[in-house]
Amino acid sequence: MFEYDNFINRALMSIPAFLLALTVHEYFHAWMANRLGDSTARQMGRLTLNPIAHLDVMGTIVIVVSNFTFGWAKPVPVNPYNLRNPKRDDLLISAAGPFSNLGLAVLFAVFFWLAGAMSLGIPAPVLRIIDFTIWINVVLAFFNLIPVFPLDGSHILRSLLPDSMGPTLDQFERVGPFILLGLLIFGGIWYIIGTPIMAVYRALVGF
Repeated sequence: MFEYDNFINRALMSIPAFLLALTVHEYFHAWMANRLGDSTARQMGRLTLNPIAHLDVMGTIVIVVSNFTFGWAKPVPVNPYNLRNPKRDDLLISAAGPFSNLGLAVLFAVFFWLAGAMSLGIPAPVLRIIDFTIWINVVLAFFNLIPVFPLDGSHILRSLLPDSMGPTLDQFERVGPFILLGLLIFGGIWYIIGTPIMAVYRALVGF
């Protein structure tokens, strides 16, 4: 796995990967919402690959404070009343972000493999950026698929369950942020998604 000599090197290697991963994630939320009839995100300037449009001040600070291991962008606004099939469309919009990260990880893995197979002589710092880009996209994909509010996985879960489960899910969502915070503080997140993250990352880098 990627290694860094110091904080500055880690920042230089990590920031491009983080910006790309978060931007693509939010862009595809906005793209899918617009595709399904809700232009709210597009009207607010979020249907763009310009990372500045998606950056969240606190989320960016956390990226730096956490030594480039965790952070977030501004959530894409969605108005369910503009959607033709709100329940189905919410699932598609929510899934678009994590699966765009998986797609991006695959693209960079293919380039990573081609660079080695063709002996392109790409400088080690660039290979580290590619390596970290694969890693952070896999992490973001699985992290956001956790079915705890406000992550994308909670919207996917709600869309898959019958409407009669709505009141129960409402109660669960009220404590969702606290559950998520507890998992992050005490490291429970890694026990939930660590195995699939490592399996997919190793498969992609090995490929």
